[in-house]
Amino acid sequence: MTTSTKSPIWESVNRPSTRRTFLKAAGGTGLLAAMGGGPLLNYMAVAAPTDDRNATAGKWVASTCQGCTTWCPVQVHVRDGRAISVRGNPHSKANHGEICPRPHLALQQVYDPDRIKVPMKRTNPKKGRAEDPKFVPISWDEAMGLIADKMMELRATDETHKFVLFRGRYSYMRDIIYSAVPKIFGSPNGISHSAICAEAEKFGPYYTEGYWDYRDYDLENTRYVLCWGADPLSSNRQVPHAISAWSKVRDQAQIAVVDPRLSSTAAKADEWLPVLPGEDGALAVAMAHVILVEGLWSRKFVGDFTEGQNLFVPGATVDELAFEEIHTSGVVRWWNLELKDRTPEWAAEQCGIPAEQIRRVAIGFAKAAPRAISWLSPGASMQARGGYAAMATHALNGLVGSTDHLGGVVQKTKVPADTVPDFAAYQDEMSKKNSKQKKIDQRGTLAFPSLKKGKSGGGVVTNNAADAMLNEDPYEIKVAIAYWANFAFSCSGTDRWEQALTKLPFFAHITTHASEMTHFADVVLPAAHHMFEKWGFVKSKQNLYGYASLNERVVQPMWDVRQDETEIPWMLAEKLAEKGFDNLHRYFKEQFTDPETGKTPTNSEEFALGAVKKFTRSHWDATHGDYGKYGDKLKGWADYVEKGVWNSHRFKVGGVLGHFKTETGKFEFYSETLKKALAGHAEKHATTVDEVLKATNYTARGELAYVPHFEPALRWGDEKEYPLIFFEHRSRLNREGRSANCSWYQAHKNADPGDENWDDVLKMNPVDAAKLGLNNGEMVKVTSPIGSITVNLKLWEGVRPGTVAKCYGQGHWAYGRVAALDFQKRIPRGGNNNVILPPEYDRLSGSTARHGGVARVKIERA
Repeated sequence: MTTSTKSPIWESVNRPSTRRTFLKAAGGTGLLAAMGGGPLLNYMAVAAPTDDRNATAGKWVASTCQGCTTWCPVQVHVRDGRAISVRGNPHSKANHGEICPRPHLALQQVYDPDRIKVPMKRTNPKKGRAEDPKFVPISWDEAMGLIADKMMELRATDETHKFVLFRGRYSYMRDIIYSAVPKIFGSPNGISHSAICAEAEKFGPYYTEGYWDYRDYDLENTRYVLCWGADPLSSNRQVPHAISAWSKVRDQAQIAVVDPRLSSTAAKADEWLPVLPGEDGALAVAMAHVILVEGLWSRKFVGDFTEGQNLFVPGATVDELAFEEIHTSGVVRWWNLELKDRTPEWAAEQCGIPAEQIRRVAIGFAKAAPRAISWLSPGASMQARGGYAAMATHALNGLVGSTDHLGGVVQKTKVPADTVPDFAAYQDEMSKKNSKQKKIDQRGTLAFPSLKKGKSGGGVVTNNAADAMLNEDPYEIKVAIAYWANFAFSCSGTDRWEQALTKLPFFAHITTHASEMTHFADVVLPAAHHMFEKWGFVKSKQNLYGYASLNERVVQPMWDVRQDETEIPWMLAEKLAEKGFDNLHRYFKEQFTDPETGKTPTNSEEFALGAVKKFTRSHWDATHGDYGKYGDKLKGWADYVEKGVWNSHRFKVGGVLGHFKTETGKFEFYSETLKKALAGHAEKHATTVDEVLKATNYTARGELAYVPHFEPALRWGDEKEYPLIFFEHRSRLNREGRSANCSWYQAHKNADPGDENWDDVLKMNPVDAAKLGLNNGEMVKVTSPIGSITVNLKLWEGVRPGTVAKCYGQGHWAYGRVAALDFQKRIPRGGNNNVILPPEYDRLSGSTARHGGVARVKIERA
């Protein structure tokens, strides 16, 4: 992506002399090393001390790392107005005041010379990957005017529903821009990234115990951890806590890891089960079979046979009346419909794990219970047909009684917070009418049930929005705004997004860095960095504590940036009001009075800060009804800003028993909750549940649809032409996939087992390489049925034979001079996995199938 000059417009404010000079400057072990003598902070160096050893000691200021969805409370050391280091927030009970590597990389992000520095507009009307956008700098007033003009054109033609707001990562200020803006304007289209993240993971716990969210884990007291694609030491939402607790876990518990790759956690495990990608469900139901046959289920939680004799005999049907359940529903029906024939020998043929190991791990897990954890992750659920694998792996917690138990898997404590005030009074007739139109992602259609919390169309189908836009089904999208999102890189089948964005008449991108999505924008708005330059807050949990952590403006921005979820909506509302639609501006002024000062906001900064105070009142304002009810009693707003985090009371196990939010009120092995949801979706489309399952690519029919069961892996590509199964994994250095332009990320990439520094490697077992005549270090072309990438080959015994693995995060062609091999020519460093991963789904949840070996590939010498 370039301008009409030889260098990018976002470089012009602070241009390093050469790429090589920049890398040399940024390659030190700390940010101060990056500053010394280099161009990285020339803009900030004005009036700064030349020798930091003689500078003042500085101050630690609270904020939040959003490098993953753990969202850890952190503190930033600020010296002379500059952020120079990061540490965990000692006031946090959840992460022990510790952090993982990700927050440190944020220092290179905030001071990255490749950041967007000023608003820009496109001057080349042609769009496409090969086109130069020819961006030129403009003022914020002009930028907001251009966006407002396009939106007002939609109001003039009664087409406000043809506006869409795309949301990627977010803080809990999100509903200002994501909900209030489109709904008051008159569009139903707030489209989030959630379905490319982990919605299928939530599907399993919801349709067994009525809980649609991520779980927490009592690592302190556990005696067995069974990880399903989870790598707690590197990713999956508990990293700092897991790192802190893992030594104790290893001392007191057995650890088994189900993963086709030898992950960091697998390398420290007692058992590694290199499952065939996409066959986790087969392994899970076989383990359930063993637990029942061996009589190792929890009598206290599940119940027992009335006569005391175990009737769970392989292949034998059991009378449901012979078993009396306590906190569960349908265990015998589950056995009869699915489990009775799912022996370890059967599973070994499906998933590639020896029957002896399946039996050993299942027995070890059950004997350690109820202090045992079956840790479900996206790796075992974000697959085609992955919803049922999620149910099967999570159901193991119910079977051994470890759900809501000491040392087991728990739900989360309540973190109270307010959200946007009701805006119905600010919607005119057009807004009310058009905001009820169908959503652009086709959620709730026959082929995309997206059954979030039991509702047909309750979830999102993020990746399908590209096809819907291309096909204008249900209608054409004419104006779009996206923030903290890069769907042209992060969604599988990236070419579809490039085509959809090329077709889109008007697109504004709010972003810290230029990206693949930015390349197609008409207006680019520079965003404040969430960790250093923005006011907001997030909610999360670790270590059985819930918490709310503030995002704080710890330094003044170097460049002309604005806060994405608050300031930019305010500025847009002002501009819309100037052009005759003042509803949004009146809403912001009248409903967002600062609860501390009582003042009405008069500008975007006052609105941003006042909104954070308003949403978090229950944490710091003693007059709020929820103050102190669920956790800390912070002594006013200033105390909150100083500490940076609100901690809940610690979760108390046992409170969920008898109160599961399922149709039966129990932990459901036969899911009446799913049965009701599927029936509702079928009725909506005047068809049967079997026809729904057929339309959504599942193999189950009849009663089998309501129990956790094995679904064969769905793969693109004929095995003869594409003999190897491709799968991807995450890096312990990826800040939500946004680290590739950090030299520290590239220089320490071998922190991920099997990877190499400053490289993007395809990992292949030497057994397969010998068959193909390939050698370590060769450049290879990786081809799937939908595309090809070229990367270096790494021969590594830590990947299952018959498969090849590659880390997600490399392959950027428009993210900066470090991320790209040649930024000017748009040549990526390595390959983007989503170029070869097809746009496949777990349709019951709406999730993108980014795991499970959905693509077969062939490997050729490049």
